[in-house]
Amino acid sequence: MKLLGNVDLLTSQTAIKFAAFIFISVSFFYLGKHWSDGSRQLIFFSRQSPSATASHIPTVGISPNFNKEFNISALISATEPETESKPVDPVKNDGKPVSASEAHSPQHPPMTPPPPPVIKSYGIVDENGTMSDEFEIGEFDPNLVENWGNGTETQEETKTEGATSTFRVKKFGLCDESMREYIPCLDNVEAIKRLKSTEKGERFERHCPEKGKGLNCLVPAPKGYRPPIPWPRSRDEVWFYNVPHTRLVDDKGGQNWISKKGKDKFSFPGGGTQFIHGADQYLNQISKMVPEITFGQHIRVVLDVGCGVASFGAYLLSRNVITMSIAPKDVHENQIQFALERGVPAMAAAFATRRLLYPSQAFDLIHCSRCRINWTRDDGILLLEVNRMLRAGGYFAWAAQPVYKHEQALEEQWEEMLNLTTHLCWTLVKKEGYIAIWQKPFNNSCYLSREAGTIPPLCDPNDDPDNVWYVDLKACISRIPENGYGANVAPWPARLQTPPDRLQSIHIESYIARKELFKAESKYWNEIVASYVRALHWKKYKLRNVMDMRAGFGGFAAAMIDNQLDAWVLNVVPVSGPNTLPVIYDRGLIGVMHDWCESFDTYPRTYDLLHAAGLFSVERKRCNMSTIMLEMDRILRPGGRAYIRDSLDVMDELQDIAKAMGWHPTLRDTSEGPHASYRILVCDKRLLRS
Repeated sequence: MKLLGNVDLLTSQTAIKFAAFIFISVSFFYLGKHWSDGSRQLIFFSRQSPSATASHIPTVGISPNFNKEFNISALISATEPETESKPVDPVKNDGKPVSASEAHSPQHPPMTPPPPPVIKSYGIVDENGTMSDEFEIGEFDPNLVENWGNGTETQEETKTEGATSTFRVKKFGLCDESMREYIPCLDNVEAIKRLKSTEKGERFERHCPEKGKGLNCLVPAPKGYRPPIPWPRSRDEVWFYNVPHTRLVDDKGGQNWISKKGKDKFSFPGGGTQFIHGADQYLNQISKMVPEITFGQHIRVVLDVGCGVASFGAYLLSRNVITMSIAPKDVHENQIQFALERGVPAMAAAFATRRLLYPSQAFDLIHCSRCRINWTRDDGILLLEVNRMLRAGGYFAWAAQPVYKHEQALEEQWEEMLNLTTHLCWTLVKKEGYIAIWQKPFNNSCYLSREAGTIPPLCDPNDDPDNVWYVDLKACISRIPENGYGANVAPWPARLQTPPDRLQSIHIESYIARKELFKAESKYWNEIVASYVRALHWKKYKLRNVMDMRAGFGGFAAAMIDNQLDAWVLNVVPVSGPNTLPVIYDRGLIGVMHDWCESFDTYPRTYDLLHAAGLFSVERKRCNMSTIMLEMDRILRPGGRAYIRDSLDVMDELQDIAKAMGWHPTLRDTSEGPHASYRILVCDKRLLRS
């Protein structure tokens, strides 16, 4: 009984507690409901119902606190620090504060928040976080800019044997600002003043400084210089401060050459003096005039004479045609510099008294549109130079006033041109509008059938038409090889990897295995460039203007094409080695002869990548390595790179010179490993400021 009584007592206590809990809960519920009645409510957007989703109309939910006012000022501590951003109280037009209900009423809509700041892209990710090719190039990365100063610093070194003292340049200083577009062999004022005559254009030819008086400082970039706009956008616009000259805009703006775009850009509408409606339309007209001119197939390599800003060559690139655009450094200020800034192959060169630095039978088509050259002077010696460089069966296109104007003086010039081309055995294929197109013969039969004493004569059989380094023009017709070498090239793109016939005429020690040597070189460079793309991420660098400083058969340039790098390569063949230029052009590539002990005929800051394989171990026997390195610095863009692949015994000195020029060198092993006799010196050029 006692146990049962205890259980009853425990049960009654639990029931009392449960009843009290229920009473308190109900009381709070009614009190809360009473206090919430008649209060102001806030409006919230709720999830869309299925019907609203179908009609795209959002539903609205009513807050239970509608029409309810609360005074929360007492809850805020007077000593609480102010936050960094204060809420803005809504005000009426008369400056008095408005109530919360008025602020949300239709008569007083909520204040519009300030617009977000304009996002200016400086990379390949836009404001939405997506990848994009449409972006604005900014200033140089501060990590790629160095305060360098103007002074050259030297360090005395004493050799133990004989106690001879020598001086090593520890740091090359910046050149004067007036030299920022300096081309040593074209801007040699003293040598030009000593010329006996300049009437034939001698002042536009090479006149290099004497040995020991060449470049000994670093050519500075102009103020405001930026990384170039990448291709293909650069075809249509470039930065103003990279080529800060407006004379061409004033002189040629009406002919659609170039125009100023805002404060910081030049734009290129694609026109020219004779094709103001655009190069594309002009190229279509040429193809319709002569259907055999198949751009990108049998017409692969073109020379544009007096190119202006190189729009003709720029628009041929999309047709798988590579054009060497040339013009002298004359009154048409900086036209070649504009062309290279656009990412179009170009060189400063002039038809004057010497042969141009290209081989015989190099170009499938040579073009002159109002190029301001008197082709018939001196018995046609300049057109004979065109004939030397034109491939057998190739075309010469001339767009000029004598073709279409009927003034007496111009008609006389046209007759002179007709007589000269007839004596050259050229065939006038088509004359339409303002364009005339001739074709060169495929062999010598026409030349040999001319009457004795006909001017101009055939050149002596011993004349080498590929000998071009400081060779005077010759008033004779270069013979076409009897074996047909140079005339029979495969169409593009097959010709890139087809060993050409002229491979057999190159003066090298090999003869029987030349085709195997050609294929081996192509395979070698294809593997190396593929490794550069894979391991060193070459496609990331957006390379465009590339120079191979010791090109051989052009295997490096061919590998760039095979690895689908959107760049063009100028193949330089040094005079110290065999002349392989005919093979390079027969492959559908472009190149030039050069002596690296002298300056190259291009403006400063015009190449993104310089590639030198085995160059210094050969040329150091002929000239100082610092001479070549300073020239490389002149033509390499800030932010550009140099890849020097050479023997180990030249690397220490090259690294010292690179550091003295402000480059950042890194020595790498080749694929053969650390015990190989060759290394790769990778150099990054920075933007140097005084």
